[in-house]
Amino acid sequence: MARNGRIRVEDLNVWYGRTQTLHDISVDIPARQITAIIGPSGCGKSTLLRCFNRLIDTNDEARATGSIVVDGQDVLDPRVDVTGVRKKMGLLSQRPYPLPMSIYDNVAYGPRIHGVRDRRTLDAIVERRLRESSLWDEVKDRLYEPASGLSIGQQQRLCLARGLAVEPQIILADEPSSALDPASSQRIERRFMELKDDYTIVLVTHILRQARRLADRVVFLYMGRLVEEGSAEEFFERPREELTRDYVSGAIS
Repeated sequence: MARNGRIRVEDLNVWYGRTQTLHDISVDIPARQITAIIGPSGCGKSTLLRCFNRLIDTNDEARATGSIVVDGQDVLDPRVDVTGVRKKMGLLSQRPYPLPMSIYDNVAYGPRIHGVRDRRTLDAIVERRLRESSLWDEVKDRLYEPASGLSIGQQQRLCLARGLAVEPQIILADEPSSALDPASSQRIERRFMELKDDYTIVLVTHILRQARRLADRVVFLYMGRLVEEGSAEEFFERPREELTRDYVSGAIS
């Protein structure tokens, strides 16, 4: 379960080569709420998310300055244990990427990496996380079949279960329903609403309706800059900035 999960971003700047993609981002993301990061394509939403778990490190041209503090630890500190940072943060990508193994082994993979070997313990973890992801009843009789045989919506819920299996504090979701059919999207959204009591959820989405449905707080980025952030109700009903009003109304996209 989440011990805290608050994220505090201060003066974050990010470059890919000579191109600066984020400019002086400072924002608090509270624990155990759903925070939606919204804005048009190319505004820096996914870059910000990838900073939280240091996935920007996979790009040799990426460089970040500033700080991102989680539970008193600056995850951008070059001395930080990146594996430990990523253990705190489960990730759901735009498309699900199940591991090339069985449904059971997908969920058990993380706990095994972190030293869990007892079969009964692994069985309990797999069942619990599949239940949390609303997948158990659909797969309990075929746990040892390849995960690749699942539908894309089921694969996304399996990836959620795999992320939860290492007991993260934070769930990072990068357009998690963009490749799903409407019914599968609804299942993922329902799980997020139920999981936010125990986890901090950061959701990148370009779908304003989804942000309205799910978010407790909203962070609006435009051209790599933070325009406005606050409670979802205030953001959508009483936006302070003209740019926000234009975006919410559909005048800009």
